[in-house]
Amino acid sequence: MSLLDWIIVIVPVCVVMYAGWNIRKYITGVADYLVSGRVCRRYVITTGTMAGALGLVTLAAYIEVHYKTGFALGFWSSLTLPISVMISLSGYCIYRFRETRALSIGQFFEMRYNRSLRIFACFLRSIAEMMANIIMPAIAARFFIAYLDLPRYVSIFGFQFPTFMIVTGILLTLAISLIYWGGTLAIIVTDTIQGLMCFPLIVVFVLFVLIKFSWSNEIVQVMADRAPTESFLNPYDISGLRDFNLFMLFVTFFGMFLHTASGLTGGSNCAISAHEGKMASILGAWRGAFTSVFYVVIAVCIITVMNHKNFANDAKTVRVNISQSIANELIPDVKERAQFMNAIKAIPPSTHTIGKDKPLSEKQNIDTVYYQTAQKMFGKDGEGSSKAQQYNTIFKQLMLPMAMRQVLPTGLAGLFCLMIVVFIISTDDSRIYSASATLVQDCIVPFFKNDTLTPERHVFLIRAVSIFVGVFFFIGSYFMAQIDYINMFVSIMYGMWMGGCGPMIVFGFYSRFGTAAGAWASLVSGMLINMSGIVFQRTWAAHIYPWLEANNLVDAVGNFLTTVSGPFNPYIVWEMNRLKFPINSYEVYFLAMATSLIVYIVVSLITYKEPFNLDRMLHRGKYAVEGEKKIHTVWSFKTIFSKIIGITPEYTRGDRIIARSVFVYSFIYKFFVAFVLVVVWNMITPWPIEWWGHYFLVTFLVIPGIAAAITCVWFTAGSSRDLIYLYRDLKNRVVDHLDNGMVEGHVAISEKAKFEKLEEESVEEKK
Repeated sequence: MSLLDWIIVIVPVCVVMYAGWNIRKYITGVADYLVSGRVCRRYVITTGTMAGALGLVTLAAYIEVHYKTGFALGFWSSLTLPISVMISLSGYCIYRFRETRALSIGQFFEMRYNRSLRIFACFLRSIAEMMANIIMPAIAARFFIAYLDLPRYVSIFGFQFPTFMIVTGILLTLAISLIYWGGTLAIIVTDTIQGLMCFPLIVVFVLFVLIKFSWSNEIVQVMADRAPTESFLNPYDISGLRDFNLFMLFVTFFGMFLHTASGLTGGSNCAISAHEGKMASILGAWRGAFTSVFYVVIAVCIITVMNHKNFANDAKTVRVNISQSIANELIPDVKERAQFMNAIKAIPPSTHTIGKDKPLSEKQNIDTVYYQTAQKMFGKDGEGSSKAQQYNTIFKQLMLPMAMRQVLPTGLAGLFCLMIVVFIISTDDSRIYSASATLVQDCIVPFFKNDTLTPERHVFLIRAVSIFVGVFFFIGSYFMAQIDYINMFVSIMYGMWMGGCGPMIVFGFYSRFGTAAGAWASLVSGMLINMSGIVFQRTWAAHIYPWLEANNLVDAVGNFLTTVSGPFNPYIVWEMNRLKFPINSYEVYFLAMATSLIVYIVVSLITYKEPFNLDRMLHRGKYAVEGEKKIHTVWSFKTIFSKIIGITPEYTRGDRIIARSVFVYSFIYKFFVAFVLVVVWNMITPWPIEWWGHYFLVTFLVIPGIAAAITCVWFTAGSSRDLIYLYRDLKNRVVDHLDNGMVEGHVAISEKAKFEKLEEESVEEKK
């Protein structure tokens, strides 16, 4: 990059770090550090969480999926928007979590079930979260080494240090510094500032890609050039897709209802009221339109560059550079590495001509010859297969930095680098803090007595554990080999927690019959199923498949798997593969979720004794918090419709406009017009492939682009205003040092005396 590019990167990052350092003076109690003093308003929450959602890992994962499946699957996945919006409008789980006033999901577990479950569940969650996110620093380091064309080693005072470790260390230090200075408060303030930076930058890159590439003559041509059953454009011709297919969407829909609250942290409870938290969730629907258009344009840019004949020489350069970077990492011997690269460089640029040559497919495409060459050079023994698996995985990840390095001019190269730095900092600090805060709040704090845990010691523990988690990421990212797609890896690793936690959270909020025994059974069953899947995946290429091969069991096991999955073909296909465990991560995850749901209900009904006091936990009725009392609704046709879209008497006129506009966009436009009418039309007269190309231009870029332009102005103004309110409210708040997440008798200690008095008064009134 040029000097201008470096200035573009460094100056804004310094501004963000200064804001994080300056906010430390507002940390006066545990609640400030954990939930930002509960003074955050909707736009700060929405914009701040946007920066966290726009992670490098998320972008890389999006490109992995769409490079393999195109956008045809996206037609069916658009169903997730009305589902997620309905969940947001209703406040499903999120509203009730805020009503509990818990500082963490673990505190809710103790209030709803018991302390031992809180400790075990949150320890499991932290471990799962750390393992799922351990690849983040590695992906970030590989990105910058590839994008900036950095050397493999750097000499410092005569000593050789791996560039991978230096880059990883710098990025983690930035993230941990923000956590150390101000916890959730620093994260949400800096993420909001980073989000404000992202708004105009995203618009710039959308315009650049649309100007550089022709939608009709290049992008649509590439998308249409796919084999039957693997279409990138026609959603009725995707039965041959594997891994990312309709079954994956079914698992996603199922998980949306079970796991709306499974990833909540104390930061999810930082809203100034439950209503503000709900409105932030609703505004997230508009934010989603903004972020999705950015992902789409970057994905189509890379797909087009890597597959269209007009960019064959650029694509050849990208693939050679990717292979060189991977060889530097996987092949330590200089001579072997040179032999490997000579074989890669001998592959000529693609001469594939769209419309003349056989359409590309998942098994036979322009990248296939590179994968086959790598497998041949590594060998087909256990170690060779393991390296080939890593090559295939990293190859897909490095397309993002290598392709963007190839196409971006000076200035835009620096802006893109700035965006990635912003993405990494906002993602790393959130993920590290989530794991460390959970460990402290729910695995360490319960062992303390209230009079022995001062606010200063409490905050010190979170800071110390955050550093520990950062060191764990630093070391683990170097040694952890990623052998699957990012989404698959995260799904099965985080599935140790997500596989069994959903039922105990949802029924914990909404049922009176759920018991601690049911929660334990649900959590453990989901954990064991996912852990079994992890063991099989991690050892398949290097140990299990070679053992099956040595004992002539490959055909027998393969026939068994084919027979079992046969009734679910073509969406579930278990085929023997030298490199990959036949059952993918989504399938393991679904088995865990379905089992845990059944187990929770059955065990809870068996062990049920008396109904749980939900009113007390949710601060309803006589337990209501002053200033947050619920308003009773008078039912009518108007209020029934309002109830359907989540409108309550708490809504102002502006809130109602926002809620109804989100409902119109999500249900009237996205669901009925852009989905239902299209489905009906194609049932009568199927569209030609060219029509689908125009459809995705309008629904994936034009309409979301207009929504993004509106969101850019709207959210920038709202977030700037709410940041001012945040600093004002921090100065004026009243600090309660008992509000630290500790629980006694299913009640937070900060409210124990008040609730006991209320219950005594209630008993006296009955007498």
